[in-house]
Amino acid sequence: MKALFNYITVAAAIVTITSILLQARSSSLGAGFGSESNFYHSKRGAELVLYYITIGAAVVFVLAVVMSILAKR
Repeated sequence: MKALFNYITVAAAIVTITSILLQARSSSLGAGFGSESNFYHSKRGAELVLYYITIGAAVVFVLAVVMSILAKR
């Protein structure tokens, strides 16, 4: 049973890392030269879906780790 939780943990970790790396950076070229950008926008479309996938994968990861620890007892 704990092997199943280990596989789920690894899969959730890979999905979490991938979804974090795919998200767009909020810094622009001006931010690289020291100017501050106070530009805020709401997430829409694919960016919103990727945001929810990241949150879901992180929750699954944490739950799988906790269940794996509890299964060892």
